[in-house]
Amino acid sequence: MQMIKSDIRSWLWVLALVLVLQAMPEPATADEMKPNEAQAGSLLWKMEQGYTTATTLNTKVDMKISGLVARVSVRQEFRNEGSEWVEGVYVFPLPDKAAVDRMRLHIGDRVIEGEIREKEQARKEYEQAKKAGKKTSLVQQQRANLFTTSVANVAPGELVVVEVEYLEDLRYEDGRFSIRFPMTLTPRYVSGQALPDKQGNGWSADTDRVPDASLITPPQVSASRNHKISLTANVNAGMPLEIIASRYHPVSVTESGGHYVVALSDAQTIMDHDFELVWQPVPSAKPRAMAFTETIEGKPYHLLMVMPPDQDEAPPVSMPRETIFIVDTSGSMHGVSMSQAKRAVHLALKALQPGDFFNVIEFDTYTSALRPYSVMASSANIAEALRFVEKLQADGGTEMRPALKMALESPAQESHLRQIVFITDGSVGYEDEMFSMIEQKLGTARLFTVGIGSAPNSLFMRKAAEAGRGSYTFISALHEVREKMDSLFRKLENPQVTDIEVEWPSGVIMDMYPSVVPDLYLGEPVSVKARASSAFRSNDKVRISGNSVTGGWATELALNDPSQSDGVAALWARARIGELMDAERRGANPDETRAEILDTALTHHLVSKYTSLIAVDKTPVRPAGDPMSSEQVPNLMPYGQSTNAIFGFPATATSAPAMRIMGAAWLLSALLMFALMRTSRSTRYRRRARRL
Repeated sequence: MQMIKSDIRSWLWVLALVLVLQAMPEPATADEMKPNEAQAGSLLWKMEQGYTTATTLNTKVDMKISGLVARVSVRQEFRNEGSEWVEGVYVFPLPDKAAVDRMRLHIGDRVIEGEIREKEQARKEYEQAKKAGKKTSLVQQQRANLFTTSVANVAPGELVVVEVEYLEDLRYEDGRFSIRFPMTLTPRYVSGQALPDKQGNGWSADTDRVPDASLITPPQVSASRNHKISLTANVNAGMPLEIIASRYHPVSVTESGGHYVVALSDAQTIMDHDFELVWQPVPSAKPRAMAFTETIEGKPYHLLMVMPPDQDEAPPVSMPRETIFIVDTSGSMHGVSMSQAKRAVHLALKALQPGDFFNVIEFDTYTSALRPYSVMASSANIAEALRFVEKLQADGGTEMRPALKMALESPAQESHLRQIVFITDGSVGYEDEMFSMIEQKLGTARLFTVGIGSAPNSLFMRKAAEAGRGSYTFISALHEVREKMDSLFRKLENPQVTDIEVEWPSGVIMDMYPSVVPDLYLGEPVSVKARASSAFRSNDKVRISGNSVTGGWATELALNDPSQSDGVAALWARARIGELMDAERRGANPDETRAEILDTALTHHLVSKYTSLIAVDKTPVRPAGDPMSSEQVPNLMPYGQSTNAIFGFPATATSAPAMRIMGAAWLLSALLMFALMRTSRSTRYRRRARRL
């Protein structure tokens, strides 16, 4: 019997040791690099002898800005320093309104111009070229602000340059123009049941809620030693500027005759924080209305911007408000982002007026609220809310649907204007689901979004505000919280222009986007993109009118400018594709919508959900017998965010399941050891008792 017990104890010790060894991570060799150790901005090549990186030589961004349109070139250079042929796949962010229309692949002295194709056809051509050993590149859209580039058959020691160009219209707010260039992305939260197949190489499985999750979750790294970026913006303002500055990066500025050249001062700039350039004309030159035209194949395309009434022209009217603040406290808000959000809510609570109603809702994996319903903005209630906000901590998943549903469905104060202020980084993969819910449940409320952090999801911020008939802003640094919140307060407190109509000259058929112009807020213009069936007459004007709480409002704009502005047609096409995508989300016939998107994108040479850019070299370069491997590109974590905080919650990182298995194994091992110790001690006691 004693021998049997001894054998059992021996086997238990062996089992414990095996579990511990299996749970421990496999050590890396000196020459092998794991994907999460790669440097930001570098292609990660997976080779037969292990992982290695292609050293990043340079990333160059050139902006050419004229009027309301910017053409931006993003040129990224990589060198394959390994000894094998490779394919690199990388996901990168662009502005959510970018119209991507050009791609060039530079390998050695060859320049291959990209061509637009239907997405499935482009993928087929790419795979055929890759298999045949031809150098080829493919640019695809995963979201309106998220793209993937694949490069195949890069020889050992070769330099690879991928150049992508896009058009974008500028933002004009509070008398200032601005353009924003995203340098990295905040990891998107993914929820839902995992699907059996996986489309991409991302850290997340595809799920029933986010079917393309593996395509939008590239690896993230927390540090970069080698990657460099240079950025130059040529601003043709056509007028003297009072201000031109970068919000988050040091820059040098030179000026000559109204033409400004802005460049990053630091050649070692790290790509962990979105770049934003702002400029403001001198007050006397403040634009009231502008029109830009481009004619292609006899069809004129127009881009209009008309300012609403100034505050002094439309005196503010006191209006009781019910303001509901929704605060994202998920793991991706950890660190600086959480500090920015708490300070923003603190200022907003202090700005409430007697007679207003308010509530505060916070969410991560779960949702909780200050009160079940809105309460009066009394000093006692505000003090309670300030204490509630001060205790907020960032942790968990980004389950924003229950929080937004709570705000939209809570009993409304009929005598008050309901305004919902949504403070978040928008790092979710199920954006369309949220846009649909906002549209369905908004009622008479208005939704304003505040994008928090150094790399927020701009697509979510803009589209959620559009669906909520509100406005959006970004807060990316603590020092600008008051400035941005003061601007938001002015919009919340001043009457908006509603029921806006655009009246074009008679005799011309117009195809206009947005087809329904959203509400206007103080300091924001009407921006319209339209295609005309024919040219306008010399004296034709467009009339824009609407209603405000002070009465009717209208303004007119002449359309006889004969000058041509490159890019207006592409921006119209991008806006049309966006509206068609919204129609598909709302239940329009998917086949008809797809056909219209394809026709628009192919005509204007644009990347879209259904089209891609493909470049193929006609000459095979990789010998038929040589193997080729593939791997994903890492992105740099946004400034001020914690890898552990973001990748610690469920469904957001590949390391989480492994860590859970490791933890369970260690726990089981500890329990087994504890049991063995108890068994051994009990045996010793029995032996001692027999001797006594």
